Amino acid sequence: MKSRRSITLVTLLGMILIGMLVVRTRAAKTPQSAPAAQKNQQTPTIEEYQPKSTLVTKEHKIERAKFPFIDIHSHHWNPTAEEVDRLVKEMDTINLRVMVNLSGGTGEQLKNTVAVMKGRYPDRFVVFSNMSYDDLNTPGFGKRVAARLEQDVKNGAQGLKIFKDFGMELKYANGQRVHVDDPEFDAVFEKCAELKIPVLIHVAEPSAFFDPWDYHNERWLELKQFPGRARPPEKYPPFETLMTERNHLFAKHPKTNFIAAHLGFHGNDLERLGRLFDSLPNVYVDIAAVLAELGRQPYSAHDFLVKYQDRVLMGKDIYDVNEYKWYFRALETRDEYFEYYRSRHAFWRIYGFQVPDEVLKKVYYKNALKLVPGIDAKAFPE
Repeated sequence: MKSRRSITLVTLLGMILIGMLVVRTRAAKTPQSAPAAQKNQQTPTIEEYQPKSTLVTKEHKIERAKFPFIDIHSHHWNPTAEEVDRLVKEMDTINLRVMVNLSGGTGEQLKNTVAVMKGRYPDRFVVFSNMSYDDLNTPGFGKRVAARLEQDVKNGAQGLKIFKDFGMELKYANGQRVHVDDPEFDAVFEKCAELKIPVLIHVAEPSAFFDPWDYHNERWLELKQFPGRARPPEKYPPFETLMTERNHLFAKHPKTNFIAAHLGFHGNDLERLGRLFDSLPNVYVDIAAVLAELGRQPYSAHDFLVKYQDRVLMGKDIYDVNEYKWYFRALETRDEYFEYYRSRHAFWRIYGFQVPDEVLKKVYYKNALKLVPGIDAKAFPE
């Protein structure tokens, strides 16, 4: 009897010990398995992380602009006849009536570009002239540029485009930076007023390019992909210095119409851009390559475009016929939270800020017709 009790007791104790060992084994494994699982699941980089939205809302994907439009900001260096033929076919698909080629060059290059584009399609293209700096360090440079510009206009140019090196990288032989409001160029801008042609000018870059390139910079991704776009203070003037010089240039030449490219790089501060408009009636802007700035503030963008409807022009910059539809969708609809076509410009989604038809017409073509001579207004609605 005692032996049976002893066996039962031993068996019971053994089962308890085995149970305790199982529990301890499971407990010991649990904290080790979590880090192992986390280790197997790698953390994506900023470029790899592309979350898909679960938002369900109405979408209006517009492939063709509601009205014919003028693209005031495009670049086509030395185009061939075949390229121009292809452009016109693509333009027709999206209702792009007139394209402004800002990269016409000067002299013989300008004549060749005009011949290839306007010679083949006189009503579909506009070509702007550019300055040559080859003789920058020879006395009388500004007057010579003005004379070359006058000849370019006789040869078919309908405006002057000034590229981003002006004010940032262009220097005299002695190393001194050419300031945006350098008096040497006064003759050029006065000639533009005399010829009644606009100046589309690119001054500076997005202000974030001048800020420290760290993880607080909202353009970090673009700077990673294109490090040369950073504007560190040891190599470039501050953003505000360039803005001051630019605004002084605008004020010095009140009879010259200036189109500040890319919303004047004030797309992130529309109130500031509004103050610029209020103080300088000869200043306009295009929306080329800055749609993402407007699209992240749809209420402010709508109100701004309504208030300053006479001062904003449609533009795209980098030509891709398939990318215009984002502009149409933003300008013409109230769609919500949709992806922008170039993530490096906008590490965020954008919204439509639908403007009234009369405002849309001004942005699409009326303001350009007012500023650029020689475009046939009959090709556009009243």
